[in-house]
Amino acid sequence: MRNLRTLSLAAGAMGLLAMGLLAACATTETRYDYDRRVDLSKIKTYRWVVLEGAERPNQLTDNAIREAIDNTLARKGLRRAANDSDQADALVAYQISLSQEQQITSYGGGYGYGGWGGWGGGMETATTSTIHIGTLVFDFYDPASKNLLWRGQASKTLNPSKDPDKNRERLQIAVDKLLETFPPPPKT
Repeated sequence: MRNLRTLSLAAGAMGLLAMGLLAACATTETRYDYDRRVDLSKIKTYRWVVLEGAERPNQLTDNAIREAIDNTLARKGLRRAANDSDQADALVAYQISLSQEQQITSYGGGYGYGGWGGWGGGMETATTSTIHIGTLVFDFYDPASKNLLWRGQASKTLNPSKDPDKNRERLQIAVDKLLETFPPPPKT
């Protein structure tokens, strides 16, 4: 029972991670890299694959992430293969991760006229809090060689809304920002 509870908590955290990922696009940090020997503008079709060992969210969140990516790629002129057996120009996959950072906030202190006839330090108080950071990594692979062609990554401090529609809207904005550099212009 304990393992099931741990699994349920992990899946819930991954769902919060992905849906709360990137609450305000202006503070979303994105980066990408790609194989400069390949003209990625020639990719017109893609097929979803699941990366072995990759962190996966719950089914609802997985569907929301895929839908957001499908929407963005469709606006860029890419078409998703109708089924898993169809040929495609690229294979696509994503993974997510959750990390934590400690934030230390201090306040008070300052200087004032103290004992011994001079200036002295005041009392200072510090608090710590845990900041949850979510990362969405999205990849394009060559279907024949399985080589990585393009990788984009978006990271943000998590701040999920109670409204699932708002979370989906935020996710779509983040995916749009993540994929705004795809495809990079071909090297001439």
